[in-house]
Amino acid sequence: MKRYRSIAVTLTGVLLFSLGAMANEAINENALQGKKVLYVYGGWEGHEPEPCRDVFVPWLESEGAEVFLCDDLACYDDSVLMAEVDLIIQHVTMAQLSGSRERALLNAVKRGVGLAGWHGGIGDSFRDNPEFQYMVGGQWVAHPGGIIPYRVNITDREDPVTRGLEDFDIRSEQYYMHVDPNVKVLATMTFTGDHDFWIDGAVMPVVWKKQYGNGRVFYSSLGHVASDFDVFELFEIMKRGIKWAAESLEKGAEKWLSPAYD
Repeated sequence: MKRYRSIAVTLTGVLLFSLGAMANEAINENALQGKKVLYVYGGWEGHEPEPCRDVFVPWLESEGAEVFLCDDLACYDDSVLMAEVDLIIQHVTMAQLSGSRERALLNAVKRGVGLAGWHGGIGDSFRDNPEFQYMVGGQWVAHPGGIIPYRVNITDREDPVTRGLEDFDIRSEQYYMHVDPNVKVLATMTFTGDHDFWIDGAVMPVVWKKQYGNGRVFYSSLGHVASDFDVFELFEIMKRGIKWAAESLEKGAEKWLSPAYD
């Protein structure tokens, strides 16, 4: 049953300059104005899909977006809706996605629709759908120690999603993930050996950008529960990433020269 509703020099030098400008263009503060955003939520209740909805949807509306709420993956079957949206925000953990719905979602992003999500909402959504994981750029596999304190390190201080932000501390799940080497990493964290000695010192990406077809994909592994977004930097990163992804159809994929872990 549908349950969504409307809530919307030299040539070389010039080339290098253009690529750099594209990679580091400022966040458009009005990026969500007039955009049609499909907000899909549900799955495991431990990630608080409804409280998180109540964090993000009012903000999206305040930014001028038209939001279509959906607590059922059947919305991916709605070809009219999928053809209209500019951005999909998904917060669905440990669910199952049928082949037809997966194709509809993948094809929308390949066409240029933006995709954004956090934590298990897209990082541990559909364990039986490797193509979905390929699109996201990573998949959760463990969180040693459960809810623990750790520090998030901003590794790309030029990207507008993280520009001006400092390293920060949070207390939450620390996601150990299998990660696509072709993502643009914006922030990382480092595991200690307190819980699993063999990963002591392992550096793990926690925020990244990715391209899938013509679509912009933004992911943050931060945000286990709604109250995590009380941390200014965590919420700010997610808001900026959503705005970046929202312009996918207009501006296309970014160009970056060193997408891997550096």
